Amino acid sequence: MSREKPRVRFAPSPTGDLHVGNARTALFNWLYARHYGGRLILRIEDTDRERTTKAFEDNLIEDLKWLTLDWDEGPEKGGFLGPYRQSDRLDLYDVFLKKLIQEEMVYPCYCTEEELELERTALLSRKIAPRYLGKCRNLTLKERGRLEAQGRKPAYRFKVQPGPIAFPDQIRGPMKFEGEAIGDFIIVRSNGIPAYNFAVVIDDHFMEISTVIRGEDHLSNTAIQLMLYEALGFAPPQFAHHALILGRDRTKLSKRHGSVSVREFREQGILPEALLNYLALLGGSLGEGREVCSVDELVAAFSLDRAGKSGAVFDEDKLVWLNSLYIHNASSEDLKNRLWPFILKTGYDPALMDLQWLEGMVAAVQPNLARLSDIGPYLAMFVNEGFPLEEQALALLREKDSQAVLQALLKLVEEGGNGADDYPQLMRQLRSITSVKGKGLFMPVRAALTGSIRGPELDKIFSLLEKQEILARLRRALSP
Repeated sequence: MSREKPRVRFAPSPTGDLHVGNARTALFNWLYARHYGGRLILRIEDTDRERTTKAFEDNLIEDLKWLTLDWDEGPEKGGFLGPYRQSDRLDLYDVFLKKLIQEEMVYPCYCTEEELELERTALLSRKIAPRYLGKCRNLTLKERGRLEAQGRKPAYRFKVQPGPIAFPDQIRGPMKFEGEAIGDFIIVRSNGIPAYNFAVVIDDHFMEISTVIRGEDHLSNTAIQLMLYEALGFAPPQFAHHALILGRDRTKLSKRHGSVSVREFREQGILPEALLNYLALLGGSLGEGREVCSVDELVAAFSLDRAGKSGAVFDEDKLVWLNSLYIHNASSEDLKNRLWPFILKTGYDPALMDLQWLEGMVAAVQPNLARLSDIGPYLAMFVNEGFPLEEQALALLREKDSQAVLQALLKLVEEGGNGADDYPQLMRQLRSITSVKGKGLFMPVRAALTGSIRGPELDKIFSLLEKQEILARLRRALSP
């Protein structure tokens, strides 16, 4: 298939939540398909029966939808080249296993896991890269029969021929591996389930995949797959291996580095467009020096030539900063809707709140939110009479000058009308009475009304609190 109308695929295994590294691979394939007007196929590689679950598959599909990475063929979409789950394609794999057996390109291997581990340990002790040394490659029919009589069920291994395996990589350039270093590899396990590399070659061929875009950790798999393409008489696709996402210690990003799954970031209140933006620009030059790019701009600019060849460190602080920009630029209505489930998680029901007050509260705290989950403390600040006082706020309230400011403000509010409407005049009067200006004037008021020394603008705080609530908070602050 031509480059102008490519067929690419994202083929995850539902053995856990969607890792941000895999989400980045999905994004690259999606951007490539959309840039060139091609098609993205979602294939579920679910042959790992011990670790695969329906729940993980459902979460995977839900997370892709949340990221707005839609696919053209696959689960929920169908297509002419399915089925799109490997567990539904076992008969097809069996056909090609029999073909390779008949052509004597594979052989049964009766080695147990314990025997293979001993071989591996022995090679490592001699500082030799571990590989299968071909113990079962030349067994006679009699020897095979004797092992099967012991109850051993064979796996099937591919006969690797010596010599180079070379291919051009669209990101990394010319690549080369040696067959001698690979060793005969398993294509079908002893339980009859195809190994990853065997199933992938058959699936990519029959789904007419033109370009395989995946992480650099699959480079050695590509060498293995090219041998199978040749043995099966299939034309191979093009390959592109992008760099991996790294933790701060420059090792592959994993749970020990903190949050690593799309679901975790969703639960923290990271917006999908912020996460996509961050993953797209991480370690590459798609943004041409810009840090904020719309999806349309990313599609227009996408090129494998500009994908990074070196691993990029995942900086969660930068992701949160980028997320804050998206939150601050969101419309009030959109932000209110996105915050709704996070408000529910705090134990409050936004449906029971006054809509005008809720919209005002959202507008007030919007410049202070970095994540949607940050709404909890701000909500408690406005609706909870017993909201906590931060240590810095408490220390400030204990100061003599702060107490004088609050005592004067309490008297002004008691004698005046609605504190919300009178805020500008109230502050002028307070400044005149106390002769205090700037932070010395505003910080004690903020600490008294919110329990914090940072947060929304004071005029917005006054607009959200009833006069009696303002009075109650000032009296509480006068007895810290």
